[in-house]
Amino acid sequence: MTRTNGKTASSESNTEQLPNRITVVGRGVPSNFEFSVAGDIEMMSEDPVEEATVVTKNAVEGSIEVGVQRFRFSGELANIHVADWNGMEGGESPSTPTIHVDYGVSDR
Repeated sequence: MTRTNGKTASSESNTEQLPNRITVVGRGVPSNFEFSVAGDIEMMSEDPVEEATVVTKNAVEGSIEVGVQRFRFSGELANIHVADWNGMEGGESPSTPTIHVDYGVSDR
C-alpha cells in the first residue's frame, strides 16, 4: 500500500513536514532493503508501485538493482536492513545498496 496516493514530497509544505531524506543507491545487483523511522515517511516518486516499493506510515520495504530511490521522512531513523540477492546482509556483501541519510535538507 502506498501512502498519500503516490504523490511526490516536493512541495514546500511537505519539505517542512518531512525535512529529512533517505537515498537508496543500487549497485547493479538485485538487492532488498527495508527501513523504518520514528515519524512519517513518503517516497519521492510519481509511482512507488512501479518501483516495487511498499511504503506505509513509517516503514519502507523494496528492492533495487540500479538507480536511485529517495524518501522524505520526519523524526529519526529507527532501523535499516539491507541484503543482496543471496540474502547476505549489508556488512557481509559489497553488492547491497548504499543508504544515505540526510537530516534537515530542502529540495531547492
